[in-house]
Amino acid sequence: MRAQRAALVAAGVVALLVLLALAAPLLTAIEGQDPTTYHPSLIDSARGGVPVGSFGGVSGDHWLGVEPQTGRDLFARLVYGARVSLGVALGATVVQVLVGVVVGVAAALGNRWIDQLLSRITDIFVAMPLMIMSLALLAIVPSSFPRPLLVALVIGLIAWGNTAKIVRAQTLTLKGLDYVSAARLSGWNTWRIARRELLPGLAAPVITYAALLVPMNISAEAALSFLGVGVKPPTPSWGQMLTAANVWYQAAPQYLLLPAGALLVTVLALTVLGDGVRTALDPRAASRLRVGTGRKREAKADADSKKAATDVDSRKAAKDVDSEKAATDADSKKGTADASAKKEAKA
Repeated sequence: MRAQRAALVAAGVVALLVLLALAAPLLTAIEGQDPTTYHPSLIDSARGGVPVGSFGGVSGDHWLGVEPQTGRDLFARLVYGARVSLGVALGATVVQVLVGVVVGVAAALGNRWIDQLLSRITDIFVAMPLMIMSLALLAIVPSSFPRPLLVALVIGLIAWGNTAKIVRAQTLTLKGLDYVSAARLSGWNTWRIARRELLPGLAAPVITYAALLVPMNISAEAALSFLGVGVKPPTPSWGQMLTAANVWYQAAPQYLLLPAGALLVTVLALTVLGDGVRTALDPRAASRLRVGTGRKREAKADADSKKAATDVDSRKAAKDVDSEKAATDADSKKGTADASAKKEAKA
């Protein structure tokens, strides 16, 4: 990972975002605000609820300004929204990985009928449109159920199909290797083989895919909250903030730009970090990134090594030519000396 500067920068950004989310109560206490308190004195009712002051009401008491119409502190809602968005994405990823690994390993190690049954079920879940199914499930669940937990469970229980396919294919590959066959011949049962021999080999591809699932789940949570079926007010989330800000992009642009920028930075950093993890765990796979991965250095090193090899070959060829020329000259001199000796002997 140290050889990939882009992945290291992305890891630093992700660590900073997680730290901000965990320290949200402390940061808002330092600011002296909270994410749910209304401040009607900070909005201009005559102008439809636009924040009073420049840059959306930015001041020493409100570091990023306030929301239109409500006057709630934007900084407090942004950092608390990070807790919800990141927590939902991580929870959904854990559910996807657990279900996908169990189904994939069971399909690969089971008999033909179990494999066919689980594979067809996986195909059904892969074909399900995530947004439509999530909208349907979230709309019928009672509002008393904790909404962030519900969103994480719905996303995780619908979108595990691709994980199961990857795990099944990798397990089938590992099952044919010699050390797994040796474990089977030694009398180990299927569960012990899966736990001791197969799961360690599945760690690299599963971790790689999980790192790429987190930004996808953040986008899914934001989309569901934007559509109004995700996290409900007054609990803040970035998608919910975007929903409320879609009519204020002209009067109060920071209300839209702040959560959108936070989503962009988070998804981009997690995507770059996931690609870096994939490249680190599988060095034979080339990185999809063009910046900060050492590709230029690797290409230059390859070019230098090829040039050095070419120079060595050229010097060797020149040396061989000189050796052949010297041998030819020696043969010529020897032939001349022999001819002279014959003439003297004849005379």
